[in-house]
Amino acid sequence: MPTSVTDPWRDLLACLELDGPEPAPGGGSGPPSAHTATARLSGRNQRLAYHRLFGGQLLAQFVRAAAAVCPDKAVKSLHALFPRAGRSDEPVRYEAERHHEGGTFATVSITARQETGVIATASVSLHAPEDGAGRQSVPGVPPVPGAGHAVRLDLLPWETRSAAEPDAAAAGPPEYELWMRTPAVAAELAPALAAYATDLTLIGTALRPLDGVSQNDAGTAFTSAVTSHTVWFHRPFRTDDWLLLRQHSPILAHGRCFGRGDVLTADGSLVASYAQEALLRLKERT
Repeated sequence: MPTSVTDPWRDLLACLELDGPEPAPGGGSGPPSAHTATARLSGRNQRLAYHRLFGGQLLAQFVRAAAAVCPDKAVKSLHALFPRAGRSDEPVRYEAERHHEGGTFATVSITARQETGVIATASVSLHAPEDGAGRQSVPGVPPVPGAGHAVRLDLLPWETRSAAEPDAAAAGPPEYELWMRTPAVAAELAPALAAYATDLTLIGTALRPLDGVSQNDAGTAFTSAVTSHTVWFHRPFRTDDWLLLRQHSPILAHGRCFGRGDVLTADGSLVASYAQEALLRLKERT
């Protein structure tokens, strides 16, 4: 049965179940294997009251596509470019090309297409699990805020909390911390769900020093569009345990903004990092 529009969590999970992979034309016959360099996949879109395809969905599907063509390895980094806005009323077709796959590492390029052409590309690196020395150097995490600090972020269909107002109009430092926890879900979906979440609030973080402007003013006080986004995965984790997205935007200049963040568990383990550049054009105030 079709997923209900009123159940955004199940709707998102359905988008993470890609069709494929199947060999691309000229890539050989039979199911994809170590000898099949290029494969095709496709994914449906979220049913959102949103003016264009959400980039977080593409990031999540890129992660799932890479994992599908290299199933014995985990995604360790993903760098995505968004040359054209996607349409929410047309499925996305993915072409994944495996450039290298050894016993430990693999490299895959993925192109996302619709009828208008290429809407996004990704370079993905994967790594087979192995033991090694461990160390990290990051500030400790605060306690998870209580239920009174729940915030509503329409594109995140799960529990979110923050000690700060996500769309505060008063000027403040270009920093934002968001706690999140999904419903119970398979651990294999954690990288895709985390990548999805990292696309939502970095532009708003860049806007925080500007008095009277927040991410809610998109289309009126400013125009924006993500142009590139990178995620690095450091350790295995789950999204149905509390995670902290700690982010900072060091610069806004020349019609662009840049932000970066870390994903940490409630006990302070650094599990992922991310960075984003976006078009950000402020409109003159009258």
